[in-house]
Amino acid sequence: MVSDERPGTQNDPYWYDFLTKGDATERRLRRIFRHIPYGPRCKLCAAPFNGPGAPIMRVLGSRPSDKNPNVCTRCFTYLADHHGGAEIEASMMFADIRGSTSLAERMSTAEFHAILDRFYVAATKAVFDNDGSLDKFVGDEVVAFFFPNFVGQDHAAAAISAATDLLRATGHEEAGGPWVPVGAGVATGIVWAGAVGTGAQTDITAIGDTVNTTARLASAAKAGEVLVTTEAARQAGLDPHLETRTLDLKGKAAGTEVVTLNIGPQAGAIS
Repeated sequence: MVSDERPGTQNDPYWYDFLTKGDATERRLRRIFRHIPYGPRCKLCAAPFNGPGAPIMRVLGSRPSDKNPNVCTRCFTYLADHHGGAEIEASMMFADIRGSTSLAERMSTAEFHAILDRFYVAATKAVFDNDGSLDKFVGDEVVAFFFPNFVGQDHAAAAISAATDLLRATGHEEAGGPWVPVGAGVATGIVWAGAVGTGAQTDITAIGDTVNTTARLASAAKAGEVLVTTEAARQAGLDPHLETRTLDLKGKAAGTEVVTLNIGPQAGAIS
């Protein structure tokens, strides 16, 4: 139920409408932007900041914001002008490099930086190709959200597709193994999403138990695995006869039921 509180409060009707319905024109533009090559991109609308499309983006007002270079000027203005957020149902995807500490130990800092850059590029493409948005990169981890405003009601399926696309892009289906080992987690549920921070630090994020659960799933996933909560699997229309198991995740009082998707030549597709 939408709160009748004034805009800017913790459950802002303006943000609820934006996050659940969005704008048809914005969705069309976003689907165009994501096909224009080159990055980095605005983490919300996917507008490219470099390459042949950049001059057009600048004319449209989608150049990197001086206050937050991770988003374009248009998106930052929206966040700053409509500070607040709302509780909605959404899907989250976390993915990180497994064993990054030992990986970094075996190579030079320049080589490890190159691996991270390649991972960031692959993750960004996987997220935007599935109509998601980037929350942040934290070291060797990517955090992405899939809101109904861009994805529609298929946000669980989109988050799972982004996770499996990323594992394929990092080589988990290759006979020789991945060029970097990655595990991922996907969960669907209620989150609070909206603009946080003040001034130049304003950004969009999602918080809540669903976010925390997704982070724990990504930490528990092995290389080539996507751990998906049963609710996300149900909403995504995965085979209901897939085997489930219960995980005791750190910090969670109750067990979490998951389905495991395995990406790799040794596993087929799903177990």
